[in-house]
Amino acid sequence: MVSQLTDLTISQALDLLDKKEISSVELTQAHLTEMDRARFLNAYITETPELALQQAAESDKKRATGEKIGRLEGIPIANKDLYCTKGIRTTAASKILSHFVPPYESTVTQNLKNAGTIMLGKVNTDQFAMGGSTMTSYFGVTKNPWADENGEYNLVPGGSSGGSAAAVAAGLCMGATGSDTGGSIRQPASFCGITGIKPTYGRCSRYGIVAFASSLDQAGPMARSVKDCALMLNEMAGFDVHDSTVADFPVPDFTQALHTDLKGKKIGVPKEYRSKDLNPAVAAVWDKGIEYLKNAGAEIVEISLPHTKYALPVYYIIACAEASSNLSRYDGVRYTTRVDGKSLDEMYENTRTDGFGPEVIRRILLGTFVLSAGFYDAYYIRAQRVRRLIYNDFIEAFKTVDAIVAPAAPTTALSYEAMKNMKPVDTYLGDVFTTPSSLAGVPSLALPIGLAENGLPVGLQVIGKHFDENTVFQVAQILEDEAQFVKTPHYVKG
Repeated sequence: MVSQLTDLTISQALDLLDKKEISSVELTQAHLTEMDRARFLNAYITETPELALQQAAESDKKRATGEKIGRLEGIPIANKDLYCTKGIRTTAASKILSHFVPPYESTVTQNLKNAGTIMLGKVNTDQFAMGGSTMTSYFGVTKNPWADENGEYNLVPGGSSGGSAAAVAAGLCMGATGSDTGGSIRQPASFCGITGIKPTYGRCSRYGIVAFASSLDQAGPMARSVKDCALMLNEMAGFDVHDSTVADFPVPDFTQALHTDLKGKKIGVPKEYRSKDLNPAVAAVWDKGIEYLKNAGAEIVEISLPHTKYALPVYYIIACAEASSNLSRYDGVRYTTRVDGKSLDEMYENTRTDGFGPEVIRRILLGTFVLSAGFYDAYYIRAQRVRRLIYNDFIEAFKTVDAIVAPAAPTTALSYEAMKNMKPVDTYLGDVFTTPSSLAGVPSLALPIGLAENGLPVGLQVIGKHFDENTVFQVAQILEDEAQFVKTPHYVKG
């Protein structure tokens, strides 16, 4: 029964909870048991079993007494360890914040609490969300629950939301919060065979989320189905007075867009995404997805996003520049781990050298360089101008199509060994298909479509117009229905 409970989708579990066929305590305990069994995956940084069972008991009491319940009442979830949680350690997977306990709650996690969710704990991420594998985490790497061809758990789950993706895929939570700066929800969703959406920039509040790149960071849900992501985004999204970048824009019920046909819809296929970096197995699954949409009545239109080739360098210039600014607050004076020195400057230097990992230091240095007086115009300002051209590409494309379908990642999940042997610049290529929509701020959802020849999942992304997540969900639901993807990884549950 435990494995059956941890295989449920959120919508299935809500139905059983409403019928009182299961309790939230049973559902929560099943996931806590699975977390014990799967600790070798290293998906969680901080587990909160006592809090989870207490919240679950309170949730069951609400149902029993007829009190008003939330729309996600009794559903156990995990939060990426970038989200501040009041009274619960929030580390951003870094040494410098390894003992930080926030005195306040992020808006997104508070919204989910208000909706009745149960928090199982905080899941692993690349340090300060900088990476595509969780290998930069101070707390060790997370293993992808999909085994390699030899049956070994040696594959990365993607990143930076790798802990979220692995936990959802392995049944260690029913859904998880992620964050996406340049692909950090969509790439791990593809690698782990789950669904995740980066909504329009400004759809969800960033208040209380440890910042990487402020003009790019966006909260989003990760779950086992398109409907589950819609259910979670319903609660996560909305205006917030604490965040000047969140849009005061109506939040529709995203589930209303599901299970509607695509007749009359035009779906764009960007020719620039047929790059030399695209694995043939991924290309084959992309073609399969296009065929599914044709069969559903959509018209397929080849489009051009001509500035795609500049997206990756533009992204890393802007993201690193903003990271350099955002991470300057970690100085050892206030809430971070401190390493003393003989002077204030030496204390700063010692604290940051000890507290930041190599990838974080690399990006801070890159960002500081492009913002320096001699290079600001040559790099940062030029990157911002090209970003506008990338934005305009999408605006122009959406004059003729309703949505765009493309690969989420150029390959299937890579091994740790392969990642270790890559140059840093080569690892950045994993974001080649996700950074354009991040720079444009448009919504993009990744979902599994099939398996490659090596037996690993391949995801596609559905990209939509600004604040048109409804069409994204509509197209994604058709793909999910047609693909009938088996979402169980090699990790065997008891």
